[in-house]
Amino acid sequence: MKYLLALATAVLLILTFPRFNLVWCAPVALAPLLVAVAREPRPWRRFLLGHIAGVIYWFGVCYWIQGVLAFYGGLNAPLAWLAFLLFCLIKALHMGVFAMLAGILMRRWWAAPGVAALWVSIEATHGSLGFAWLALGNAGIDMGLPMRLAPYTSVYGLSFVFMVMATAMALAVLGRPRLHLLWLVPLPFLIFLPPLPDARRGHDTAVLVQPNISEDQQWTLESADRMQRNLAALSLRAVLTGGAEHPALVVWPEVPAPLYYDEDPRFRGYVADLARVANTNLLLGVVAHTPQGAPLNSAILVSPEGRLVTRYDKVNLVPFGEFVPWPFDFVKRITSEAGDFTPGKQVVVSPIDGHKLGTFICYESVFPNFVRRFVADGAEVLFNISNDGYFGKSAARTQHLEIVRMRAAENRRWILRSTNDGITGTIDPAGRLRGTLPIYVEAASRTGFSYIQTRTFYTRYGDWFPMLCALIAGAFLIVEWRAGFSRRGA
Repeated sequence: MKYLLALATAVLLILTFPRFNLVWCAPVALAPLLVAVAREPRPWRRFLLGHIAGVIYWFGVCYWIQGVLAFYGGLNAPLAWLAFLLFCLIKALHMGVFAMLAGILMRRWWAAPGVAALWVSIEATHGSLGFAWLALGNAGIDMGLPMRLAPYTSVYGLSFVFMVMATAMALAVLGRPRLHLLWLVPLPFLIFLPPLPDARRGHDTAVLVQPNISEDQQWTLESADRMQRNLAALSLRAVLTGGAEHPALVVWPEVPAPLYYDEDPRFRGYVADLARVANTNLLLGVVAHTPQGAPLNSAILVSPEGRLVTRYDKVNLVPFGEFVPWPFDFVKRITSEAGDFTPGKQVVVSPIDGHKLGTFICYESVFPNFVRRFVADGAEVLFNISNDGYFGKSAARTQHLEIVRMRAAENRRWILRSTNDGITGTIDPAGRLRGTLPIYVEAASRTGFSYIQTRTFYTRYGDWFPMLCALIAGAFLIVEWRAGFSRRGA
C-alpha cells in the first residue's frame, strides 16, 4: 500500500503540469506520499518511497529528454533510454531526501509548516545541483489568489501553500487532531495582499521574429547567407507594415544557425543595414567567442545607427545542450559548436532610448533569483530569447512558457519572448499570456509592452523565503532529533 501511495503522488504530480495541466492536483499531489512516510518508521524505506515517486515523476514530466538525446544527442534508442533513466534516478534523489526527512516532521503538531518548509528548501536546490525545471508552485500561474505571493516570495511561496494543503490532507487521512490542521486558517488571508495588476495594453512596441529554422540544417556559405538575408527581410517587413507606431526594437531568438557577429563581416553588415534602414534597435542571439576561442551563447543589442551597444553572455548553460555533465560523457552535445560552451560571468543590462532592458537566454528562465538580478540592476522590461525547437512537438514548450510567465509575475515586468519556432509570445507583469505566434511557422509580429521602474519585494531581497524555510525545517528537525535522543536516553 505504501508503494501504491508513492505511485499516486507521482501520477498526481505528472497530471499537474503540461501536457495534462490538471493544476488543481497541485494542493493534493504530495498527500499520498506523506501518508506513506508517516506510517513508515525506517528512514531507508522512506527514502526509497520518495525516490520511487521521484523517478516516476521525472520520467513522466520530462519524457521529452529521451527524444532529445536520441535525435540530437547521437544515441541509439536503447542508450537514449538508459541515459534518460540515469537522469531520472539522479534527479529523484531530491524526492528521496524529502520523503526521508518529512517522515520525521509528520510526527508533530507543526507538521504542516515544517513539511512545507522542508519541501521548499529542497526544491530550491535543484538548479545548483544540476538541473531545474518545474517548481510545484508553477502550477499556480493562473490562480489569482496564490499568485499574489509571487512578488514577495517568488514561485516558492506558492509551493509552500500547496504543500501546507497537501500535508493537512495527509494529517486528516491519518486521523490527527484538528489542532494540527489549524495551519490552514491563515491561507484565506492571502486576499489581503495586493491584487494582480490590471490587464492593460503596453505603451511601446516591439517586433518579435520567429524564423522557424530547422534544428538539423546542414549549413553552407550559400545557405547561411540566404538564411541571414531572409531574417533581415522578415524583420524589415514587420517594421514597415502592420501599424503606425514605430517599434522600439526588433527581437531575434536564439537559433540553431551560424550567426557569428564578430567573425562574420557580411552578417555584421546585414545587421547594421537592417538597424539603420528600420531605424530601430535590434536584439539578437549570436555565437560569440572568448579570447581563447571557446564558444559563448550571447545576446547583443545593436543601435539604430548599426553600432554594437552591449553583449550579454549566457551565464547558466543547459546540460546536454551546451555542455555534457558527468556522468553522461557518452552523450554528444546537442549543439554543433566545437567544444563545450563557456558560461558568461555577469548580468548585463542594456540602455535603450533612455530606458534599460535585460535579456536572459532560454534555460536561464528556470532560475528565479538569477532573472531577478536583471531587474535589480535596473531593467525596466525583460526579453527571453530561446530555441525550443529541440523539444519537438512535446509538452516541454508549454512547460517552459509556464516557467517564464512566473518570472514576469515575480518581478512585475513585461517579458517579451522570441523563439525559433515557438512558443513566441508576450507576457504582462501579472504573468498573463497576452498573445502568441502560431508554432512551427516563419512569422514576425508587433507586440505591445511598457517600461516599468518599480521593484517588487522579491526583486529587492531575492531568495529570502527559501532560506527562511531552510532555517525553519532545520530547526524542526533538530528539535525532533533531540526529542528522540532524549526518549532513547530515558
